[in-house]
Amino acid sequence: MTGFIIVALGGAFGSMLRYAISLIPYRGAFPVLTLITNVCGAVLIGYIAGTAAEKHLSDNLVLFLKTGICGGFTTFSTFSLEAYNLIGQGRYGQAGVYVVLSTGLCLLGVWCGMLLARVS
Repeated sequence: MTGFIIVALGGAFGSMLRYAISLIPYRGAFPVLTLITNVCGAVLIGYIAGTAAEKHLSDNLVLFLKTGICGGFTTFSTFSLEAYNLIGQGRYGQAGVYVVLSTGLCLLGVWCGMLLARVS
């Protein structure tokens, strides 16, 4: 039961952070804020995973950070819906760029987070 509470608390914090980013005034058609959120979330989860491996963080702290905060913060389901909607609108080029950037930059973000964990 403790694990559920830990995840819920982290998830609430991550969700609030995600909501805060969504309040940034941006009027473009390209889903930049979701892209930024996913890349930041990838760096964060990479850093947490790297730090946990190097510094042997407690299981509860890792659960709070990775599953809770990162799970509440990242928006892969929103990304998927937005890519689907771009395709549905016939904006195939934008959809392709969005999918490639999101995937590539998030993989790069995890790698950067792991590097950051090693030097901190």
